[in-house]
Amino acid sequence: MTVHCKPILVTGCSSGIGLSAAEILQKRGYKVVASARIPEDVEALKERGLQHVVQLDLESSASIDSAIEQVLEITDGKLFALFNNGAYGIPGAVEDLSREALRTQFETNLFGTHELTVKLIPTLLKEKDARIVQNSSVLGFAAMPMRGAYNASKFALEGLTDTMRIELSETNIKVSLIEPGPIHTRFRENALAAMRRHIDFSKSRHRQRYEEALARLTKEGPSSKFTLMPEVVVDKLIHALESPRPKVRYYVTFPTYLFAYLRHILSYRQMDKLLLKVVKS
Repeated sequence: MTVHCKPILVTGCSSGIGLSAAEILQKRGYKVVASARIPEDVEALKERGLQHVVQLDLESSASIDSAIEQVLEITDGKLFALFNNGAYGIPGAVEDLSREALRTQFETNLFGTHELTVKLIPTLLKEKDARIVQNSSVLGFAAMPMRGAYNASKFALEGLTDTMRIELSETNIKVSLIEPGPIHTRFRENALAAMRRHIDFSKSRHRQRYEEALARLTKEGPSSKFTLMPEVVVDKLIHALESPRPKVRYYVTFPTYLFAYLRHILSYRQMDKLLLKVVKS
């Protein structure tokens, strides 16, 4: 497949998967428009050699509109693909999540991603071939304790994406989901900050679990022995962008493959016990 100058928008490029995707795709010949929420990160991306960078805060409709205007100006009104990667997690027991915390989680991981996507679909429909790739998670189909807000946002993203894929099936737009397990990114650092911002540990009956979560989130190095580098996600992204028949779902890391298999052979209660054991290990 010839990728010379094919324009693609990648969200959440300040670090991790988004940064890796933007840099690799640019080297591969794509006309990458990278985005980041914070102005300082926008400047940092430019300093790293990314040619086109826009500020995009998925919690703000005004920011989304402004970013789309800039993207289409950069790409002369054309867009081959959208990689929705921007997301973060708010750890915490479900009973400790306020309405505000849950709304905040959904604003970025679902509502903003949805708004950006539907506003770009008319542009994507003008192309002979176009792609929408959603970066979900193993937690988009396997719920784990203390991750309720993130689980809910990714479960919702997957349901919305499956529906959108069916609705777009007779068009030129191909839709794929990527479901990574543990990847070496700044996810834990960002999750720790979000947890401290939204959860009052001292008043929770899950205080011991929060102490365990703090130890996990502040741990140096990989979060598990199965943790892989962001480049493995980009490998799946490239297939989703360049295959004439991209997959509906792309599993990344051993835990994703394992849980996808186990959810078909275990009962709900058996799966619950397993996931609780995984978290405690």
